[in-house]
Amino acid sequence: MTRFWLGGYGPAMDGSADGIGLLAGDESAPTALEYRGAVTQTSSPSWLAQHPSLDVVYAALEADAGVQAFARSGESALRPLGEPVAAGDGVCHVAVSSTGSFLIASCYGDGRVVRIGIDAQGQLVPDAVNKAAELRAALLGEPLEETAPAGVAAAASDPYSGELTATGDARSSHAHSAAFLADGRIATTDLGFDLVRIWRASTGSAAHGLTLDHEVVLPVGTGPRHMVVHPSGHLHVVTEYSCEVFTLAAGRDGTWAVVSSVLTSPIAEIGVDFPAELARTRDSQFLYTALRGSNTIAALRVRGGGEALESIALADSGVDWPRHHLVHEGKLLVAGQRSDTVALIDLDERTGAPLDIRHIAQAPAPTHILPVR
Repeated sequence: MTRFWLGGYGPAMDGSADGIGLLAGDESAPTALEYRGAVTQTSSPSWLAQHPSLDVVYAALEADAGVQAFARSGESALRPLGEPVAAGDGVCHVAVSSTGSFLIASCYGDGRVVRIGIDAQGQLVPDAVNKAAELRAALLGEPLEETAPAGVAAAASDPYSGELTATGDARSSHAHSAAFLADGRIATTDLGFDLVRIWRASTGSAAHGLTLDHEVVLPVGTGPRHMVVHPSGHLHVVTEYSCEVFTLAAGRDGTWAVVSSVLTSPIAEIGVDFPAELARTRDSQFLYTALRGSNTIAALRVRGGGEALESIALADSGVDWPRHHLVHEGKLLVAGQRSDTVALIDLDERTGAPLDIRHIAQAPAPTHILPVR
């Protein structure tokens, strides 16, 4: 049976999802996917991530400023594994380390990048400092002062300080995603400050910390959103506002820099189209991004050793507001946040071009698709 966990927006985020959902297809018709209902009662689990070795899924609770772990229970069920752990306002993305010992939460609302520990059972480890404060408050009857969540990394200042957004507002930090690099460092995007930050994870007594290594400054107003690490080591970054994909590479001294950029599509319309996810094929020859606005899928071919991209095709996504997509067994699954649907699109294995829309399944406000392992 083909199965996927679905993240979604609940009423607090103007959606209709009741929690993490299940999308599944029967063995006789694996591509005829159907929504089987919510398997958790969770408010707006907008992004999901799988533990590398345990049957545990982590959800960004975007409306509740927290992250929560869920353990697999049976074939198609999840149960809470501990209570939610505070992260930050508008936490919209979580990425789990290859060791399964911690995750990185990115918070759009306040720009926080948070490292949260994971124990041997897959449960999230709350900040020991905050726990001590809670205990002291309980024992002494003192009011509990608000403290920062575990592992909050201090973000640097805006490289374009004084610039305004397109709407005339002051610029704000908006962390949006994290990716683990081959050398153990961590890349995060700041959509508001047009930055890709490179971090080092602290060790020893500061096991929950992140230390800023350096920053890559992208052109003002580009809005870096999501990333894909290519097997060559290059980092591809899609920008929400300028409809581009920037390719970054590390120099001999370990400093990352932009080596190329390309429009997601020659006919992408800036100010109308807003790229969301960036996904690659198993062989890493093609990348796909979805353009919210025109509701299309842009396909790009990877050139050379991963240092350049070429726009090759643009096709209908089959949904309204394609917030997330992934490549699965040679097909593209696309989550339509506003159409309450998930589309299954055939891909041309040779050219990489999206082909026909094979199937559309109803699902409440889907924002993320995660294969059930």
